[in-house]
Amino acid sequence: MPNALVRSGHKQLFSRLTGSQRMWGARIGMNKAWQGQTPYVLLFDPETVEPILNSQKFIDKSGDYEYLRPWLGTGLLTSFGRKWHSRRKILTPAFHFKILDDFIDVFNEQSAILTNKLERELNKESFNIFPYVTLCTLDIVCETAMGRSIYAQSNSESDYVKAVYGIGEIVQSRQSKLWLHPDFIFRMTADAKRHTSYINTLHGFSNKVIRERKAELRENMNNNNYDSVADAYDDLGKKKRLAFLDLLIEYSQEGTKLSNSDIREEVDTFMFEGHDTTSAAISWTLFLLGSHPEYQERVVEELESIFGDDRDTPATMKNLMDMRYLECCIKESLRLFPSVPMMGRSINEDVQIGDYTVPAGTTAIIMTYMLHRNPRVFPKPEQFNPDNFLPENCAGRHPFAYIPFSAGPRNCIGQKFAILEEKAVISTVLRKYKVETVDRREDLTLLGELILRPKDGLRVKITKRE
Repeated sequence: MPNALVRSGHKQLFSRLTGSQRMWGARIGMNKAWQGQTPYVLLFDPETVEPILNSQKFIDKSGDYEYLRPWLGTGLLTSFGRKWHSRRKILTPAFHFKILDDFIDVFNEQSAILTNKLERELNKESFNIFPYVTLCTLDIVCETAMGRSIYAQSNSESDYVKAVYGIGEIVQSRQSKLWLHPDFIFRMTADAKRHTSYINTLHGFSNKVIRERKAELRENMNNNNYDSVADAYDDLGKKKRLAFLDLLIEYSQEGTKLSNSDIREEVDTFMFEGHDTTSAAISWTLFLLGSHPEYQERVVEELESIFGDDRDTPATMKNLMDMRYLECCIKESLRLFPSVPMMGRSINEDVQIGDYTVPAGTTAIIMTYMLHRNPRVFPKPEQFNPDNFLPENCAGRHPFAYIPFSAGPRNCIGQKFAILEEKAVISTVLRKYKVETVDRREDLTLLGELILRPKDGLRVKITKRE
């Protein structure tokens, strides 16, 4: 395995890593690199990925996630060891389908706002769809996580919205620049002052919402005499809308030791993981369907079989579950453009991967973007083909050949939530508009940041669907 010293800013790092794999690692599905004095092993073959992701020994995230901890603390994404096991057990029930059903109304309401916002772009030569979708998913995740509206689609200049974007830029800058790794150097930069300001804004908002929500729930439970937030009804007899925060508060009252800071960690983690990743998946799917009208028409035919000519009635859980071909399109989009293009794990003891012994102290980077382009698994890896995910074509596929939500014991707890949200938003857009792609895939520059995003956005054109 050749040795490469990675000295790139985050805008070049992704292309250099994928290029090195094509040049040196294709035969064995792995190669190595150094960042300063830290050894890395890059994995991008199902057989090389499985020993890491499928093991209980290697569940700790790599040191690259350290820079998220000032915001997220040690929530589910960044925690390790016993704390991670405990939090995972506590949080798993919050993503049960019965709970997710309560979030469908939020998906529909924010998707409708998105389609209204998109009207201003009707019949224009082109526009960048990415910012529209990102603000929509930020509204969705804030309301489902905290039960609060931040109206990002109406006010993208709010302090909270700017803080979410700003903190992400600073984190990815620190991850890729060796000289910014030490805290004592970072504290001398202008970014450090911005970082502190963003953290104060983000934590201040979360803490305020937690205090208010606890007080509301306490008062409502006293007045209405119900035992669980899941059983709550308002004064008109309508079932109250749940938020992820409500469930955490309830768990904390049932003997589970979750302090306000513990609850904030998980709410902030849900905010971080739940908006950029889904916005990328939605944007890439719309872009790819706009590039392939034949598949877009198959999706529209499926939507018409569910809704008829109705363009406005909100989707139910059953409607979303019936969107099977749209789900194939989303999965294929996540194959070509996985929202999280690479994942890091700490190797805390020697491990055998194929013919090689990877020593303790190495950081393993699972290169999802390259893993999904394995020609042994997907014979035409660069071709957009949703039929790859028809049931008959998935049969017998290596379980670690396709991992947009990671895999093994530390897979993404919110993947059902994400797919339902993506179906809701995409179907709402496609019921109203025909999407045509303006940019060619081969002309896009990809940035492998916290998510996989196009450097200059995704330009599309929309027209009213007759």
